Amino acid sequence: MASFDDFVRQNPGAVRKAPARQMRVVVWTDGSSRGNPGPGGYGAVLLYTDPAGAEHRLELSQGYRKTTNNRMELMGVIAALEALKRPCSVEVHSDSQYVVNAFNKNWVAGWQKRGWKNASKQPVKNPDLWKRLLKAKGPHDVTFVWVKGHAGTELNERCDELATTAADDRAHLIEDEGF
Repeated sequence: MASFDDFVRQNPGAVRKAPARQMRVVVWTDGSSRGNPGPGGYGAVLLYTDPAGAEHRLELSQGYRKTTNNRMELMGVIAALEALKRPCSVEVHSDSQYVVNAFNKNWVAGWQKRGWKNASKQPVKNPDLWKRLLKAKGPHDVTFVWVKGHAGTELNERCDELATTAADDRAHLIEDEGF
């Protein structure tokens, strides 16, 4: 009987190598708008612990002149995923059931199947950002975790602070092109 090593040598394409270990990144995000629509912003915190045990932290935020809360919730996740330079294992924490359920309950797959229509056959809101999020998510292994907002969770509160500060920074607001 041949050994496993003999089998692999004789059939090099039969056994795939396991992918190289991906970086694990934990992301926290939040979105905000002052009025809905109104000025808004997003905040994101990305955390990575390197092999030596050192934690690296990146904070992102941006404000927009006129947008909605849901668009900013999406932008927080998009900005975080677009900041990653190589495929990663990503755990996204968000207080937006809109974002989390879209993936955990497979809403996005249904929307795509129905040509970006919801179960009621109405156009899905924010298709530009959903498509951008899918593209940003593509190279990564992403899981979504819902957290209760405004419940004292440190990094959720930090993202809220980043988002609201960005929304209130009138001098640095940009246009939400898809709104």
